[in-house]
Formats: sequence, structure tokens, C-alpha cells
Amino acid sequence: PPPRVAEPAAGAQTIRVCIDTLETLMTTVSELVLIRNQLIQALRDQPDSPFAAPLHRLNQVTSELQEGVMTTRMQPISGAWAKLPRLVRDLAMDLGKRIDLTLTGQDTELDRQVMELIKDPLTHMIRNACDHGLEGPDERVSLGKPPGGRITLSARHEGGAILIEMSDDGRGLDVQRIKDKAVSNGLIAAAQAATMEDAEARQLIFAPGFSTAETVTTVSGRGVGMDVVRTNIEQIGGAIDLASTPGRGTRFTIRIPLTLSIVSALIVECAGERFALPQSGIVELVSLHSRDGARRVETLNGVPVMRLRDSLLPLVSLNEALRLDGADEVRDACIVVARVGGFQFGVRVDRVFDTEEIVVKPVASLLRSLRVYSGATILGDGAVVMILDFKGLALEAGAGALLNRSEETVAPAPEPSETTEPLLVLRAADGTLKAAPLARVSRIEELAPVQVEAVDGRTVSQYRGRLMPVLDAAGEPARMMGEGRLPLLVFASGDLHLGLLVQEIVDIVEAPVRSDLPAATPGVIGSVILDGQAAGLIDIDFYWRRVTGEPEPTTAGGEAGRLLVLDDSPFTQLMVRPLLMRAGYAVHVAATPEAALALHAQGRDFDLILADTSTRGDQARRTARALMQAERWRETPLLSLGVQSLATGGLSDFAGQDLLTDIGGAIEMRAA
Repeated sequence: PPPRVAEPAAGAQTIRVCIDTLETLMTTVSELVLIRNQLIQALRDQPDSPFAAPLHRLNQVTSELQEGVMTTRMQPISGAWAKLPRLVRDLAMDLGKRIDLTLTGQDTELDRQVMELIKDPLTHMIRNACDHGLEGPDERVSLGKPPGGRITLSARHEGGAILIEMSDDGRGLDVQRIKDKAVSNGLIAAAQAATMEDAEARQLIFAPGFSTAETVTTVSGRGVGMDVVRTNIEQIGGAIDLASTPGRGTRFTIRIPLTLSIVSALIVECAGERFALPQSGIVELVSLHSRDGARRVETLNGVPVMRLRDSLLPLVSLNEALRLDGADEVRDACIVVARVGGFQFGVRVDRVFDTEEIVVKPVASLLRSLRVYSGATILGDGAVVMILDFKGLALEAGAGALLNRSEETVAPAPEPSETTEPLLVLRAADGTLKAAPLARVSRIEELAPVQVEAVDGRTVSQYRGRLMPVLDAAGEPARMMGEGRLPLLVFASGDLHLGLLVQEIVDIVEAPVRSDLPAATPGVIGSVILDGQAAGLIDIDFYWRRVTGEPEPTTAGGEAGRLLVLDDSPFTQLMVRPLLMRAGYAVHVAATPEAALALHAQGRDFDLILADTSTRGDQARRTARALMQAERWRETPLLSLGVQSLATGGLSDFAGQDLLTDIGGAIEMRAA
């Protein structure tokens, strides 16, 4: 036989690149981002410029290039955890303890520079948990615990940052022992310790040189520990928070940025000066003045506070914290609600501009002693602005004592008597109170009459280079009366956008959705009770149907596939089920694992199973585990409807905001 021709060898899929080359590339991209911002700023001043289209394309390409370069610097966090299992084994042998280390989220990626900086803090925390946190086997058995202690370390992406949680099931923090040690070390006075709250006392473990170890060993007692952890984390723009319950254990939560080079920031103005606020620490924006009058601002223990959703929000004036010239009397003043660890407070600013991708530059040596600044950047118009540090602002404004009371207690969350959903409360043009599911609101804009146009009997507005239909609460083309600006809710579906013009944004609340009364008004699909007043829950799909001309959903379906939904909450019944049925799916709802398994026993087959995990995570996990053991459904994909992935519970993927696309993709992958 003729000799066999050798097949060409497959080319290598990877190459080695010097780190300096990546750093140079990242620096070049950072400069390109600055130039992009300058061009976009110039385009805002000349919206009719003939260069608008190529500049928009340049903006898109620059963003893709930036994302690609940042991806090359990303590494799984498992690289920082590689030595931890052996460290725990060695410590367990030295201490005579049985310790089990559980790692989850090892594939979570973050910037290589950030990963290098968190290795030492994590090592300190693991050592403390093994030595101080966990009891010995005999003590654990006497307390009714298993002889082996458990340390859990997890990582996940959340809100543009990395969230790392480390918890143990040990003895928790002994508040009295911490106070006694702090007094003996001269950190606090005895009189101060007697009146100090427990939450504030637990924060003393972050004091420099603090240690409760009686003797110096190879593991602890050297006086270098949690203060170094906090300092290292805060140096990279992160924050650490703790929660502890005696006899139950301790949990540390670390929030760190994905990257240190380019971050998203909110540009604000105060006393004529502009500043950048890191968006990773911002919770929401609240207007200081509502349409029916100014919000009530009070003073509590010398700290100004504002009433927000039946709670008191401490306020920090940027004017006072930075000692700027100018009084806090601007009519359009805004409150930026920020989070530092588990503590929330408001930063009062005169004006809010927009969010920008900024390149972080280090603070000049003369300003490094000022804790309110974390860096500097150059805006699109060439102006140099300072990047503010939220914790430094709170400390400078005298709210530091409140930061130490932000601790939670490690305890199982109580089962809610009624499932609640985050809702955006609004007032329609006719004055009626309505609510919209917050998860489906893409953005909230302000619309001026000059931005509204009429095209073929429709009301439209230019939005991100396209014409966006604008409707009122009744589903009709919106009409603007007067010259004032009105709030506009923007809903997104892929590349399409839809605007809903309202009279006023009232609040953001969490309330149970009710379906006991059928809606008699078009565009209303349910109801909610807000402070004793009924409000209609708007049907967002109703407005999409008015724009696209699609018919109302019917009970018939099944052409696209058969779905099983593991939730019977009113929100799922009113919002999710009609959406799936309109897309052609046959939808069956099961409220409990038993109901789902009963369908399995009946021989029912489904193309995909959906589980609502936003509020029923534990029940969804139990259901997922049960279904994964069911013979008929072992190959059936399971998707999560909630905001948390349930990979540990058996769910194979996560259904994002574009639900129909995710479902279709999962079904196609199964059929392939």
C-alpha cells in the first residue's frame, strides 16, 4: 500500500508574552481612551457634526479594544488560592485541629495586578481563622458541633467588582476579650470600652498592632494581622466588612475592583469644581428636592441625616468635607448614596453630569496624605479632576463612628412571609400611582420638549443614535405639555429601546406583588400596596406590543418548546409567564419540588426548566438537587431566573435580562 501522508501538525493555540509588553499595551489603550473621551465630549457640543457616525464607530471599537486588552490581563483567582489548601493542612497539623477548606468560584477572573495584591491579605485571614476562629475538636464536640471545623472561601462578580467572602463556623468574636485587650494595649480607655457598642468593639481587630494571642507563635501573636489586611485592600480601592455571631462563626466580605487601570466613574460638580466618584461604590442617586417640596433634612448627634424609605441616611456635604467655597443652597442638589462595607451614607453634590470610563492616575506626592483622594484623571475636555474616596469622605466629615456600626450579624435569614420584589414607584401623567419592576428598567433619563419629535403619528426621541418610541402610561404616543423636563423610563430588548414618559419618579421600594384582583386598565397587570395606597403594576410587555403591533398573549402555545417554571409567585405569574407564552412556549408552573417530581412521575417531558432564585434560593437549590437525580430529566437544562447563579445547586446556566435569547440558546444546545 502507498505510504500514508502525514497530516500537518496543529498550530499552537497559545504564546508567551512578556508582562512588560502587556503593560505597555495597556498604557497605550489608556491614552486612547482619554482621546476617545475628548472626541465624544466635542461631539456632544456639535451633535450635527458630519463626524458623528465615524466617532460613534471609533467609540465602539475603542471599547472593544479596551475590553480585549483588559481580558489579556485577567487571570482566574485560583492563582491566588493555589497555596491555601496546603497552608490549611499545615496549620491544622500544627494546631492539632481538623479543618476543611471549601473553595468556590475559582474561575472568577480579575486583573493580574489586583490578584497579586490580595494574596497576602487572604493568607493573613486564613491564618486567623485557623488559629483564633475555629475551636479544637474536643471543644467543638462539647458544643454540639462536628469535630472538624470548616472555612469557606468564595469569589464572584457583583456590580462591576469582585466580591470575596471568607467565613468559618467557629467561636465567633469575643467582644469582651477584644475590649480588654484593647484597653491593656492602650488603644482605648476603660471608660470608652464600657460604653462601646459590640459592633464598634469588633472593629477594633483592625487597629494597628492588635492581637488577642497570649503567646507569640509561628502562626500568630506577632501584632501584624487584620490592620495590614485592611490597609492592603483599601490601597487598591477595596473595602472589607465583617459580621460575627458568638458560637456561630465569623464572615469577612471583601469588595475589590476588577482592574486598577480603567474604571467607571460618575462625574459630579460641587462649588464649581468637578470630581469623579467611583461607580463601584455608588448605590443610587436621590434628588434632595422632590416636586412637592424639599426632603426633610435633620441633625442626629451632630450628623445631618435625610429620611429615605423609612430610614435615616447620614449625609456628607462635599463642600464641607473638601472645604470648598460655596453654600449648600443649590436647588437641583443631588444625593449620591454610597456604600462603604455594610454602611450607606449620602454625599451631597450640586450637579451630576454623566458616567465616564476614566484612566486612574496616582495622586501627587503632596496630596497622598489627604485621605479624601484616591487618584486623579483627565476628562474628555482636557480638565484634570480628582477621584474621591468614599471612606475618606465619611471620615473627613465626622461620620467615621457610624462606619464602625455597619456590621451585620451572622444569622440565617428569616423566611419572608410574603415574597417581595424591587419596584420603581412612579406617578403617571394623569396623577395615578404606578409601579414598574426595577429589574426591567434599563435607564432613567430626563426628556425635554425639544428632544421629542413626531414621525408617522408616533412620538419618538433620538437615543444612542437611533429613534426610540416614546409612550405614555396609557400606551399612546406621549405628549409633552409645558417647557419642563420629565422623567423617561427606558426599557431595552436587545438593540431596541422603548421610552415611557411619566410625571414623577416617587421612590424605589420592595413590596409584594398581588394578583388577586384582575386589572381593568390596559397596561396594568397587577397591583401593589405602598404605604396603605394601591398602585398598579405596569405591564412592560404591553408597551412593547403597542410599538411592534404584536397580538395579546394567548393560552395556546408549545411551538417553541415546553418549559417548566419552578415558582408560583405573583411576579412570575404576571410578568414571566405571559412573556414566555407570547414567544410560543407551553409553560407549566410547579410551586414545590414535590409538585415538580409529581410531573416527572406522570411521564411529562420538558425542553427546559426555569427556577426563580431571586427570593427563593434555598428552595430552588433543593428543587434543583431533586431534579438532577430524576432519571427522565437528567439531561434537561436548568436555568436560573434570579440574580444569583446556582451552579452549586445543580443549575447549569444563568438566565440574564434577555430571557428569551438565553432560553432559546439553551434549547438549541441541547438539540445539537
